[in-house]
Amino acid sequence: MEFRPLHDRVLVRRVESDEKTAGGLIIPETAKEKPQEGEVVSIGEGVRDDSGNRVALDVKAGDRILFGKWSGTEVKIDGEDLLIMKESDIMGVLS
Repeated sequence: MEFRPLHDRVLVRRVESDEKTAGGLIIPETAKEKPQEGEVVSIGEGVRDDSGNRVALDVKAGDRILFGKWSGTEVKIDGEDLLIMKESDIMGVLS
């Protein structure tokens, strides 16, 4: 199934975090927090300004991003857990 977000929404796949701490301790699955880093899967076309012109998004598919802890709505598409969020929920792009 193909999914394209509307307007200024972005489809994001969470990037899994490390299973060990910096000191080498293994973190059990139940104690892990969901990562706040992800990869943009697809984007909407953008919103329209007051003049009716479309304003493009600053992110693109493939970008690695950071987002807020409670950002987005979790969805399952083709058996994969993804997030749909507004571009304004994205805090920055990792390079």
